[in-house]
Amino acid sequence: MGDDTKALLFHSAKGRVGQLSTLPMSQAYVYRMIGRCAAAASVDTKVGCHSFRATEYLRNGGKLEVAQQMANHESARTTEFYDSRQDHLSLDEIERILI
Repeated sequence: MGDDTKALLFHSAKGRVGQLSTLPMSQAYVYRMIGRCAAAASVDTKVGCHSFRATEYLRNGGKLEVAQQMANHESARTTEFYDSRQDHLSLDEIERILI
């Protein structure tokens, strides 16, 4: 994959043999998969692929207002809810723990 901007993000499976095909996963199945993962993580709000795009944009130094537009949120508060930049601990913070 590497620098291939046309590479698939989600590949479909080859039956039930535990291998991926070169075909894309259907959009409906991707949304069902993301929904199951969100439910397993106890996320009560509806999420989709755009939620991840805006989150990654913010994590890479993007502006909240632009992420709000990318995610098509009416309120910046909704975008702030998905902003997980503060959830990641830095190595410096972890090294402050003395045992």
